[in-house]
Amino acid sequence: MNRILVVGSGDVARRAIPWLAKRARVYALVRSVAQCEAIRALGAIPVVGDLDDRRSLARLAGIADRVLHCAPPPATGQDDPRTRHLVAALRRRSLARALVYIGTSGVYGDCAGEWVAESRPCRPASARARRRVDAERALRGLGRSGSRVSILRAPGIYAAERLSLERLERGDPVLAAGDDVFTNHIHADDLAMLCCLALYRGRPNRTYNASDDSHLRMGDYFDLMADTFGLPRPPRVARSEAASRLSPMTLSFMSESRRLDNRRIKQELRARLRYPDVAAGLAAARAHRSIENPGEIAHAGA
Repeated sequence: MNRILVVGSGDVARRAIPWLAKRARVYALVRSVAQCEAIRALGAIPVVGDLDDRRSLARLAGIADRVLHCAPPPATGQDDPRTRHLVAALRRRSLARALVYIGTSGVYGDCAGEWVAESRPCRPASARARRRVDAERALRGLGRSGSRVSILRAPGIYAAERLSLERLERGDPVLAAGDDVFTNHIHADDLAMLCCLALYRGRPNRTYNASDDSHLRMGDYFDLMADTFGLPRPPRVARSEAASRLSPMTLSFMSESRRLDNRRIKQELRARLRYPDVAAGLAAARAHRSIENPGEIAHAGA
């Protein structure tokens, strides 16, 4: 029976595990015993270990034929020691046949709104993106040793449970049309399925733009979200004013503009997205939230 190791048991991993568990024996790395019950309920076998503690990863050597790496880098620094610890652990015995990593499209940096294919050089502008480039570099080394490494460069991940409705409710501004940037998105369910497909269909040392078909400007995305949930559209302001009203993290996302070419996930992974654009994903999110909280958006337009 196939054996799969899932590293990083966050939202996307938890969406992927049930599908994988029907087809393989799945192990999931968790940081504490308290997480074990929830992982077992999804159909996986928990393995307690911490990517920040290299010694705790000894059990990972040879445990699986395929590895799904969903764990983010640390919040600070210029590199990703967590991924390097994982690679060191996997090298101790026979290498996994395939490894899939969820990275970020932020590694491209600002592309001035141009269409971006996977062949575009990485020019990360933030420490956050540089940590992701370091992770990719470490994993490519593993790929040169015989594992089939596939990297999914994901943009903004959204789902019913991970929307920026609080930002709309606060009235946080977005950029005026003349200053606005293109942004890219992928629904968490679709990203989970892309992970599963890449484990079996991904090509060696191959990157994939894990994005849907949308190519919206950021302000238009928030307008669409506001309209979908019956909230006021955010005010539009010049970039100079936004700098005094928004956090440095938010401003960093407003400083990069690109449109991701997603043809490779369709041609090579043969992916058929459940939510091909943001409009479809937000409509599904609204329906989900109305079922979970019937009174929450009763005022929203039909």
